[in-house]
Amino acid sequence: MNLCRLRRDDGRVSVWVAIAFTAIVVIIGLAVDGSGRIQAMQRADNIAAEAARAGGQAIDGPQAIPGGDKVVDPALAVAAAQAYLDAAGATGDVSVASDRRRITVIVTISYDTKMLNLIGIDRITVTGQSSATLVTG
Repeated sequence: MNLCRLRRDDGRVSVWVAIAFTAIVVIIGLAVDGSGRIQAMQRADNIAAEAARAGGQAIDGPQAIPGGDKVVDPALAVAAAQAYLDAAGATGDVSVASDRRRITVIVTISYDTKMLNLIGIDRITVTGQSSATLVTG
């Protein structure tokens, strides 16, 4: 029997290499899905801002036209903001403040992970919030 033949490491992986490879894959996964989560948060904030803007344009006409107070029509504002959310493919809550000058939109969207699904995290849910305030001059 040849002694050199017994000492060869062909086809073997050291424990250190296996652990290092696993750590590198996890770090790459966190970077990829972490940036995806940040992009989803930015998208949620943008959708909320645009939905609030759309709702803020629903001014109560019968009160505003004759020179009255400029406020939003709550039903029209909520409908306009919800229509924007539906068109963007997002879900959320829309509310109008009691003074009818501020509309707030909270949006919830999901991000399907690319790498973290290997460890059982398939989806990350994020929220965004924005408000629009009616300003009259």
